[in-house]
Parts: sequence; C-alpha cells; structure tokens
Amino acid sequence: MTLPHALPRLSAVAADYDVLLCDVWGVIHNGRESWPEACDALMQFHRQGGQVVLISNSPRPASDVIEQLDRLGVPRESWQAFVTSGDATRAELARRAPGPAWIIGPDRDWPLYDGLGLERATGADNAAFISVTGPEDDETETPEDYRERLTPAVARGLELICANPDRIVQRGDKIIYCGGSLADLYEELGGRVTMVGKPYGPIYALAMTEAERLLGRPADRSRVLCIGDGVVTDVLGANAQALDCLFIAQGIHGDAARGDDGQLDPERAGALLKAETAYARYAALELRW
Repeated sequence: MTLPHALPRLSAVAADYDVLLCDVWGVIHNGRESWPEACDALMQFHRQGGQVVLISNSPRPASDVIEQLDRLGVPRESWQAFVTSGDATRAELARRAPGPAWIIGPDRDWPLYDGLGLERATGADNAAFISVTGPEDDETETPEDYRERLTPAVARGLELICANPDRIVQRGDKIIYCGGSLADLYEELGGRVTMVGKPYGPIYALAMTEAERLLGRPADRSRVLCIGDGVVTDVLGANAQALDCLFIAQGIHGDAARGDDGQLDPERAGALLKAETAYARYAALELRW
C-alpha cells in the first residue's frame, strides 16, 4: 500500500498547482458553521495566483447553494467558481422530461427542478423514473425507511437518478444520510441507478470547464489538486480523473486517521483509502494554509 504524504499545510505544495477542485461540506464547513482556517487557505491560494473551483455533491444548483455558504460565513473571496451535482443532474433530468418523475427529497431541494418541465408522480405506480436528492427528513430517516417504498419501483424496472452521490455527511456533531445511501439501497434491491456527481465524470467536466474559463487557457491536469474528505466520492473521483488529491481525513471519518499523538497517522489514513481501493497523494486532518 502506498501511503499518502502527511501535509499539515497547503502552503507547502501550493506552488505546484494552478487550480484547486475543493469539496465543500466536510472541508470548509460542517453544515452549521464554516471553518476559518480552511477558508483562509483557499483565499491565500488565490492571492498567490491560483484558482479555486468548489465542487460539491449538493443536489441543488450552485446558484442556490451560494446563499447557504454566505449564511455559514464562507467568504466569497475564498472561491472563484462553484459547480454542484445538482448542476450536472439538471441535464440528466431535462433529457427525461416530462417524466413523470417520482421525486424523493426534502423541500429545500426543489430548485433542482425549476424550469425543467417535469411532471410529478405520486409514487412508483405512475412514474417513468425516480429522482432522489436524499431522505425527505434527513434528521430522522435512514435508508431502511425507504426499503418498502422502493421495492415496487424495482419490480417495475424504474431507473433512479441520484442527484447527490454522498452516502453521509457530518452536520455539526451528527451524521446525516444523503442520496447516495438511498441509491445504494436501490441497487441492493436490484434497481438501476444513474449518478452524475462525484466520483462520476460529468461533474468533473463542468469543474474543468470553469477552471479553464478562470485560467483563460487549457488546464494542465498535472497542476490540478482535488481536496475532499469523502473516499468514495472525492478521492475515487480524483483517481478516475488522474488528478492529484489531498484527502482531508478528519471529515466524515472523525478521528480514525489520528494517531496517539493527536497528529495525522499516514498508516491509518492509508487504511481508510485502501478499504475503497483509493489513493491520495497527500493527507491532512484539516485544510489550513
């Protein structure tokens, strides 16, 4: 197993990169508050001439999520472009309009569907496909709450479009189930699933388009660094794109990569990566300059 290099500070390698493709939840905020040191690291990178593209598995369009970042105190100076799984998913949904679509998710995700001309189904019986952004009540529900509801859809051969491939995120000190956990259940039941956010290609194509717009030239992919805390989303996504990755090991994994001295243990971080056949060039407990 090739271990990641411990990277306590982004400044140590910043000169090696022109672009950061940076995850949002788990790297610069936890859903309740932003982390000033992580935001400052992104601002410092830009001040030295680099470009920061936030790349999130949020199921809403980026234009709708920016307001959330503002509320959490993420400075707009810490990023130059923002793409989401919702942006990529809208293209998939538009190709399937008018549906009808059986829509599963909280009310806050409705901006995903604005202007797409989708008809709404009441359930599996009258749907052409399923669109999932996450549990309807992610504070209390688990994937098991959907097993009985989704089983008839599998029997009908309905495709499930998942707008958020994340399985879990950390909201404050609580773990929350996301759309990816429902997609996993649907596949377990024998259903067909399509996902376009991280680790899949469409969202990276959008992110690289934004990066090249900011650079004003084609991007040198050897000078693009992905940053994220999700092994099966951020790290495997970077691996699939042959991009370097900084694994933020403290995010959804808590203290699993922390050594007895309180610092990052590369072997423990490597074990988290190895479990998913993933590789990161660097690892850190948190993002800081």
